[in-house]
Amino acid sequence: MPALLRRSLADLGYLVSSFLLSVIGFALLVPTFAAGLGTLPVGIGIAVLALCLLIARGFAEIERRSLPAVLGHPVARPHYPRPPRDAGFLRRLTAPLRAGQSWLDLLYGILIFPVSVLTFAVASTFSAATLAALTFPLYGWIIRRAVGEENYNDLPDLLDLPNTHLVSSLFSLTAGLVLALLLPLLVRGCALLRAQLGRVMLTAVGEMQERIADLSESRAAAVSAEAGALRRLERDIHDGPQQRLVHLAMELSRVDRQMERDPDAARGTLTNAISATRETLEELRALSRGIAPPVLTDRGLAPALAALTARCPIPVTLDTRVQERFPASVESTIYFAAAECLTNVAKHSGANAAKMVLSRTRHGLLLTLGDNGVGGAHLARDHGLAGLADRVKAAEGELVVDSPEGGPTVVAVEVPCA
Repeated sequence: MPALLRRSLADLGYLVSSFLLSVIGFALLVPTFAAGLGTLPVGIGIAVLALCLLIARGFAEIERRSLPAVLGHPVARPHYPRPPRDAGFLRRLTAPLRAGQSWLDLLYGILIFPVSVLTFAVASTFSAATLAALTFPLYGWIIRRAVGEENYNDLPDLLDLPNTHLVSSLFSLTAGLVLALLLPLLVRGCALLRAQLGRVMLTAVGEMQERIADLSESRAAAVSAEAGALRRLERDIHDGPQQRLVHLAMELSRVDRQMERDPDAARGTLTNAISATRETLEELRALSRGIAPPVLTDRGLAPALAALTARCPIPVTLDTRVQERFPASVESTIYFAAAECLTNVAKHSGANAAKMVLSRTRHGLLLTLGDNGVGGAHLARDHGLAGLADRVKAAEGELVVDSPEGGPTVVAVEVPCA
């Protein structure tokens, strides 16, 4: 009940304060806007309209600061474009007029006035009626004496009940309790009505701008991750299969020369070439697993992670709490995140045990990998985890590393999925 009371008082305070601000804002914006329109033909109207929009922006910013407390979550703040430093006076003067959000701020400042009046009137009237009904036993006898017992009519009279202060007080207390139970819902509804209108008109553009920025970051991360993966693949091919194939070509050329003058030596060289061919095929298979492992494509994420942990030189405990299939991009991101993390554990952590957990969250898939190594892992640029972070961000996911010096290290990767 205290939490409900605090919530109701906060909503009521929001309605009262926002009502006062909307009255002041309406009184300033409407005359200023009208003056700006009226003086446009003589040129001064541009400056007056710019001033009007700046006033509207100020009131809108106050409202944005109030919205999180009512809605229960942060809200986006729009970006108002600024003129360049070398812009002239006229361009600086007209900058507010070119911002679409400024006109939304002005429209909000005008439209919110009747909404504020209505919500404030409903909430204040309902609150006053509740308070009056609950406190009637304290002041009802004064009214009864002032008008006289014979002239005092109340609800009990209509029900043919004794017209006494006690009966009237019981009726008032009952009505007050009913109103008190309904009051938090009504005040909350009024506050949310006003706050939702503010969210739509004052933060929707900001939400769109943040979404565009996130998509731009994801695209840049995807490009960076793809470029890094191609560079690693090129290096692996150059250092591995390509060198082996060059050596294999040389061996076969030697076999060709030895065939007639030394068949036994030719057979030995050919045996070595066949062995080198098998090793090259194994390397190519390993590289192909790094691009698109068949077990991930055919059987899903859980078996792929099981195969991955089985190949790790450090004992890894795997706990997969999901078995269903997910979009290919999600499974691929989680798989390669696990592969990269296990590689780091094996090469750099000095750990002798690790644990990997795959679970489903409200927003997507969560992969957690912890080890008992020396710690010190970080997301600095030019490190393996930085490239992994780009790959995760490209899938609109998030990577978090907790690795103090001395360990232990915990890496969490969450990727959203439908």
